[in-house]
Amino acid sequence: MIDAISTSGPGLTLRLAVGTIFLLYATYIYIQRRKDYDADRLFGEKHGCMPLKRRLPYKWPLALDAFKRQYDALVAGNLLAFQSEYFEETQVGQTFEVKLLGRVGYFTLDPQNLEAILSTNFEDWGLGSRREGLYPMIGEGIFTQDGHQWKHSRELLRRQFVRIQYQDVKVFETPINSLLAALSSQTGVIDLQPEFFRFTLATTTSLIFGEPFAGLTPKDHEVFEENFDYCALIGAMRLRLANFCWLYNPSKFKQACAEVKKYATYYVNHALKDQEENGEEEAADRHPFILDLYKELRDPILVRDQLMNVLIAGRDTTACLMSWTFYLLVRHPTSLERLQQEIHSIATNGQNVTRAQIAKMPYLKCVLNETNRLYTQIPVNVREATKTTYIPRGGGPDGQSPVLIRKGFGIGFSPYHMHRSKDIYGEDANEFRPERWEGPQLKNIGFGFMPFHGGPRLCLGKDFALTEASYGIVRILQTFPNLRLGPDEPKVQSGQEKQTLTIVVASADGCKVLLS
Repeated sequence: MIDAISTSGPGLTLRLAVGTIFLLYATYIYIQRRKDYDADRLFGEKHGCMPLKRRLPYKWPLALDAFKRQYDALVAGNLLAFQSEYFEETQVGQTFEVKLLGRVGYFTLDPQNLEAILSTNFEDWGLGSRREGLYPMIGEGIFTQDGHQWKHSRELLRRQFVRIQYQDVKVFETPINSLLAALSSQTGVIDLQPEFFRFTLATTTSLIFGEPFAGLTPKDHEVFEENFDYCALIGAMRLRLANFCWLYNPSKFKQACAEVKKYATYYVNHALKDQEENGEEEAADRHPFILDLYKELRDPILVRDQLMNVLIAGRDTTACLMSWTFYLLVRHPTSLERLQQEIHSIATNGQNVTRAQIAKMPYLKCVLNETNRLYTQIPVNVREATKTTYIPRGGGPDGQSPVLIRKGFGIGFSPYHMHRSKDIYGEDANEFRPERWEGPQLKNIGFGFMPFHGGPRLCLGKDFALTEASYGIVRILQTFPNLRLGPDEPKVQSGQEKQTLTIVVASADGCKVLLS
């Protein structure tokens, strides 16, 4: 009996000690959370916050039915159209609560809320799950960073884009001539979309790598394009999984990310070797982007990652903008004819189109604005509150009061859906009508139109992208004045066509036209 007691005594004491520690820790966590909750409540009262009444409805546990319906719509190529109809059908309004896979978040289409998130209260918000979703592909760069690191990256890249803005359109000359030659060699119905992806890849690699070929073979570029497209597709799916993106990490994705990074690493090493062999001044003429970054970062891996961040932003977005522009123009021949007349009146010689001439084409700007409105290239985005904050509208019975957003909670927003809001753009919001941009009604639209994001994270490449697209559109219409819709191509309401969603939104059926 004495032996039994002596054996069990220390074990019992240890269990009591562990239990006491656990109880104290649990009590501490409860008290801390209670303090945080009370602080949040006082913060909300101070700013007049009221509960958000509208919620996205669901029937299955964890909202799996809503998740499944969206997945089915994604596979069918009509996710954005499904979401538009679903939001209207459920009457959730412009700001509502979303409870998906057990996590509570928010979603807004309200320009006032977007201005608060992206500009007024910018410091209250971070990228959240976006970093983890894209990091395997693009690494440490401006699109995966917050805070001081992001500010440093933005300043580094800003210098490059300022330098580019002082250049004329000659940077696009070789790629556009290659594009026009490729189009001229084809007959019958031609799909412009893949040609635009090649064109923007050439311009972007020329911009950031300096020498677009640099000893690589056409097969090397083809392998890169295939892996890049696959990475973008999987990256976009990981973004939609938000905090659950770690669940989707196929081995092929890892291999494709490695191939894409290998491609960028080749150019970094090529530029550094050029500098070593020929001196900094001479090499900088050929590789200004890479060598300026290296001078500051002193790490080839970090330079490579920044290049990947620029590449993912510059290649697909502008290619899709050009593709959607022609997709819409050939379905609206009156708009196409008016644009052709404007181009002919200002620049009759395609070889001599200048940035100054492009600036004198107001209808071209209207066409691009309208295309960017209907087919915003980053259709959905997210932010996560880095501290307790609020959005100015959505709460209370009438949805006009501020809404408290606690630290760690996320909010999604969709420029794509906002740009089709009848409250902002009128009853014809889903129609292609470039003329809407000619009057005074949209001059002060602010965050109601944000194809290039907004606030401190406004796209650095905005000027480059619009100039590239404008120049390409002008040259194509000058070279092929009879460009028109193919005889068997469908005409459906904008937004109802099949779409391919990666990080950007592209036409699933391409952009098929006749050139002659």
